[in-house]
Amino acid sequence: MPDPVPQLDDAEAAERIRNRYPRSRIPRPLVIALVGIVALAGLGWLIWVATINSQPAVSGQLAGFRVVSDAATEVTLTVDRPDPSVAAQCLVIAQAIDYERVGEIEVVVPPSQHQLVDLPVTIKTLRRAISASVDSCRKI
Repeated sequence: MPDPVPQLDDAEAAERIRNRYPRSRIPRPLVIALVGIVALAGLGWLIWVATINSQPAVSGQLAGFRVVSDAATEVTLTVDRPDPSVAAQCLVIAQAIDYERVGEIEVVVPPSQHQLVDLPVTIKTLRRAISASVDSCRKI
């Protein structure tokens, strides 16, 4: 029984492969250089974004909270501003046992003499909250 695949010598096989898969029109060193430039630009952008966002203009933390009733939760909000003359706004939320938001309040922090400010806040809730947290803070 004859072999269904014709046997080719290495030179013929190499020629067929070279004809089937032609060389790239763009030189390989140029491709490597372009990929390197794009990678360095991306790394530079990543470092820049990380540096800018590592020091927010305003940050807020919850110093503590107390569930007063099924309709209210008291929280103590601590706001840190590197520049105390900047007004800030923080969103404080209260969550129920099923992690649903049951209350939220926008707290406006006026400019003051102090970089670190503690504010007592009462959040009205739709039902009993079991936790509270600061969702976001920004300067206004």
